Amino acid sequence: MAHATPQGVKLLNGWKRPGRFDKGLGAQLPEAYRKFWREWKLTTPAAVHYIPKEQQWERDEVTHAIKPVQNIPLPLIDTPESHRGIWGGEAVIKGFQKREQTKRRVPHFWVPNLRRSVVHSHVLDCYMSVVVTERTLEQIHECHGFDHYLLKNRACDLRSALALKLKREVLQALQNGVPALADEPERQQEVLKEYRRYLEPYTPEEIDWYGHTYLEAIRKLQKQLREAEKVVPHKLEFRGKLIEQLRQAGISEAGKLEKPDALAAESSVEHKDSDIEALTKLESSPSSSWLSKINPFGKKET
Repeated sequence: MAHATPQGVKLLNGWKRPGRFDKGLGAQLPEAYRKFWREWKLTTPAAVHYIPKEQQWERDEVTHAIKPVQNIPLPLIDTPESHRGIWGGEAVIKGFQKREQTKRRVPHFWVPNLRRSVVHSHVLDCYMSVVVTERTLEQIHECHGFDHYLLKNRACDLRSALALKLKREVLQALQNGVPALADEPERQQEVLKEYRRYLEPYTPEEIDWYGHTYLEAIRKLQKQLREAEKVVPHKLEFRGKLIEQLRQAGISEAGKLEKPDALAAESSVEHKDSDIEALTKLESSPSSSWLSKINPFGKKET
């Protein structure tokens, strides 16, 4: 059967649709970011909007039939406003509501109760005004601090892009020795002693890529690729070669032949300006008529 299919063995188990990490720039993302993505998007979060049942079987109250228990999480909608606040794992729920017995059900959205509050980070040494829910404040009190709340919970439970960004900043501050408390050495050592244990599950590369959305990770990868491979226009390269050949030929209008050390000390901007001036002198001088004939961009003498 495998030889009869055009794709061979790959088509026997079904065609797999390529994901965001299988093609394009997504395939070049490092494993550190993929680990964070699996923790954020592919891990089942803690139950927030329903109470999970621990038993495997249950009896129906009406028919008294025994049926298996299925803990299916509710589909949640992460709005742009939820990523600008810290909702403690809550989100918008879309469903139907039957408001009157004699009428049909109507669509309804359940939105968590939001409020603006101020939280304090010991590691960053700053106060922040954010939009939170009652569950967020309860979890912060249970974890004994905002920093503990960020560092203890997984990315799938935090959900918010703002919370993940703050968690990355806290991890980077701990990695760098809490620079915000450099003026208070005693307090700095106390904070490091209290929160240093949260750095053990992460490597420096994982901390650097932690908390970025997919688009932010793509932009960061593009920036790294541009810095690693700087593209120099061919116009500048060919112009530099032409000026160097003219100097080696001993043409006075091209300028004196400089030593390699002096050339390395000059900046690239000054070198470009000198090349332009040298070419201008060559074109304007009468002894360089042969160059004006060869140069297609030069002015034609009438």
